[in-house]
Amino acid sequence: MKSIRPQIVCIARPTARLIRASPATITAKRGSTFATKTYRLFHQAPSRIEILSRRASNSLPTAPSRQAAYSTATAPTNEPTIHDVFEPKTSTWQYIVADPFTSTAVIIDPVLDYDPVTQAITTESADALLSLVKEKGYDISHILETHAHADHLTAASYLQSRLAEEQGHKPSIGIGKRIGQVQKLFGEKYGVPRQEYERVVDKLFDDDETFEIGQLKATAMHLPGHTPDHLGYKIGDNVFCGDSLFHADIGTARCDFPGGSANNLFNSGRRLLSLPDNVKIWTGHDYPPSERGTPASWMSVEEHRKQNRHLKDGVTEEEFVAMRQERDATLAAPRLLDQSLQINIRGGRLPRPSESGLRMLHLPLKVKSAQW
Repeated sequence: MKSIRPQIVCIARPTARLIRASPATITAKRGSTFATKTYRLFHQAPSRIEILSRRASNSLPTAPSRQAAYSTATAPTNEPTIHDVFEPKTSTWQYIVADPFTSTAVIIDPVLDYDPVTQAITTESADALLSLVKEKGYDISHILETHAHADHLTAASYLQSRLAEEQGHKPSIGIGKRIGQVQKLFGEKYGVPRQEYERVVDKLFDDDETFEIGQLKATAMHLPGHTPDHLGYKIGDNVFCGDSLFHADIGTARCDFPGGSANNLFNSGRRLLSLPDNVKIWTGHDYPPSERGTPASWMSVEEHRKQNRHLKDGVTEEEFVAMRQERDATLAAPRLLDQSLQINIRGGRLPRPSESGLRMLHLPLKVKSAQW
């Protein structure tokens, strides 16, 4: 069998749009250009021999290096072509999933770059996705969110706007139908006007609802636990599970957000691990420990059932809930919690300008005793 060697690919990122702000405001500027970078392109479609060899050795799947911009899994018949793109600052896996026959594709969980020190929003990561879409000649039908993220801002609205210009029609932004309760909760917490978060999403998916990506069939899976609105997307023998399951050496996501539930996450995990052994579970984040080093985007159901430290075969619901609740009690809030939620409940749209002309985010203060 002929081996596939890494290739060197140059991607010229288009001019990035820079948004800067003071600690509690956002204002728009233009003209910032990011340098062209060189990336390694990894073809990661393992052969049958490679799969059997890996399982025989009980080793974990090989991950692209941290310098890789993206990797491409070549699609067999009736399976999608998958590009996994790692965003290192928030440790987020973004995906472009395409029908190889029609070149129709979806983007899953895209990142909008945000610097909490300068309050600058940039589109470097999103523009890299656009470059890949253009390079491959894809037509994007949907931009899919697994949930309202609390650790990074979504680029869904920005990508929708740019793609409407570039491909002549607007892709639909989709998320789980239970997003409304999350929007209402955090809209009230942060004082976001209702008109800025209501009806900002084009498609609300219900559990087991199907839709098409070219000739491919996709199915939405309600996977509550991390958040009540959480969805996964099953496309061929692949599930993009968001923040449900992580790599086996990490386990599962936290459940201490409003509406989160360790019991629900256990059941969602068991639902995923009841799928056939060969199904690939593509995760939303990876935080590789030092002994592994490089981020990995997927593991098979079989590997999770044997190796997942939180949900492998034999772990009971009572054991999982006790572990998850004890673990969550020690976790700090995500670094970009307040900024992420205020943008993400808006579907990635920026706040409307205030009377001063500035776009504002609200950051809560933590004060033990305010007597002045």
